[in-house]
Amino acid sequence: MSDLSHSKALYTVDQVRRIDQAAIHDAGLAGTKLMQRAAKAALKCLRRRWPHVHSLVVVAGNGNNGGDAFLLARFARHAQMEVTVVALGESSTGDAAAARAAWSKTGGEIEVAGPATRLVQADVLVDGLFGTGITRAPAGIAAHLIGQMNAFQGKRLALDVPSGLDADKGNAPGPVLRADATISFVGWKRGLFTADGVDCCGDLDLDALGITDDIIGSIGMDAELLDASVLHLLPPRNRNVNKGLFGHVLAIGGDIGTAGAVRLTAEAALRVGAGLVSVATRLEHVGMVVGSRPELMAMAADGPQSIEKPVARASVLALGPGLGRAAWGHALWDAALRSGKPVVLDADGLNLLAGQPLDLPANSIITPHPGEAARLLGCDSAKVQSDRFAAARELAARYRCVVVLKGAGSLVADAAGRLALCPFGNPGMASAGMGDVLTGVIAGLLAQGLDAWDAACLGTVAHAIAGDRAAADQPRGMIASDLFGPLRAFVNGNRT
Repeated sequence: MSDLSHSKALYTVDQVRRIDQAAIHDAGLAGTKLMQRAAKAALKCLRRRWPHVHSLVVVAGNGNNGGDAFLLARFARHAQMEVTVVALGESSTGDAAAARAAWSKTGGEIEVAGPATRLVQADVLVDGLFGTGITRAPAGIAAHLIGQMNAFQGKRLALDVPSGLDADKGNAPGPVLRADATISFVGWKRGLFTADGVDCCGDLDLDALGITDDIIGSIGMDAELLDASVLHLLPPRNRNVNKGLFGHVLAIGGDIGTAGAVRLTAEAALRVGAGLVSVATRLEHVGMVVGSRPELMAMAADGPQSIEKPVARASVLALGPGLGRAAWGHALWDAALRSGKPVVLDADGLNLLAGQPLDLPANSIITPHPGEAARLLGCDSAKVQSDRFAAARELAARYRCVVVLKGAGSLVADAAGRLALCPFGNPGMASAGMGDVLTGVIAGLLAQGLDAWDAACLGTVAHAIAGDRAAADQPRGMIASDLFGPLRAFVNGNRT
């Protein structure tokens, strides 16, 4: 992924359209001028990424995205490139019609696509088929063209959004272009960074097309794109300190057969700097926990009464990893939630909450994956994944807490509707124990005095960046405990 630090605002499609309209009506920028700027920005991006490009295939739709493509084709031919243009239809609409006419007027040929269309080979393919407006599965000739573009042997550049991707929700309801790079115009569309978007966009570039910051700023963003700068939320430590100043996490869980889950959670809390970490687990697991990590204070939990004093001593509870849903786990879960202590709730803690909704203590955080989120919302995981932004906000509002909706492009939401997105992480993190580590990371940060929102944002970023560093170029086979070293490095200010 490219450096995204120059803009952290994520927009809905409607918000970007409103920025466009403000630029046209308030700043006097003609739509055709913005289209020319988009085409020039795309050509500049293309030549920077692939400096030896000599030939292009440009696929143009009927709307403004196609207009950008027609203009890019004209500018590329002027730059002495060989350009082949394939159009979806016989005509274009709006400002795109003028761009198409300009291409034809200067001698440019247009092949109108049909069922037998096959794209010629070239150095780079430019996708200007659909822009941000598509919300349904492409069909007919459009679907055929997307298939042809994906079969193309050269590099693929998408204009604004890969064709077939819902720019608002990040899902692809049907055929979708797999781009090597995408240049987004005006502002980041939020769907580029989550769900199917992370697999379709390739490297990302942004060009505001010369629209001024005051115009862009006049339209509120929908979400914030998180980056490593969230580390500033964790202040440097003075030397004259003691462990009692950095909080006490109590990790509760680890039923028979699942002791590893709570053990991972507990060490993760230590690795991000919690002063003290205790573990309440089955008697059979106490020896394993202490023997493998003597810095943890493990104790047997045989019922709600046995955890009353440990809960009272703790500043934050990490509840759910390995807890199970049988009588033992349910009794501990109920006692922990009724204690009033801030809690980071995950795994079976969430499954129990879905079956028995309880008010969560103030400053609490839940960390569901899509399946757990679906149970909490009374739907299926496909529904959650079809609009992760809406699901995260609904969870936060319903349970009146901060939510981390895990997955590709993890989302952080609060009950007021605030939303942030973490663009880091890799497929190697789809392995056992990764969620348990995240629970401990967030609990450890919460124990050090961060509020729920800050702990969730920083914890999600720290966990994902640690995963990226641990994976390097070998994500397959990475295990959850591989994150502990990179986690420690990151929270101590090592951002590289």
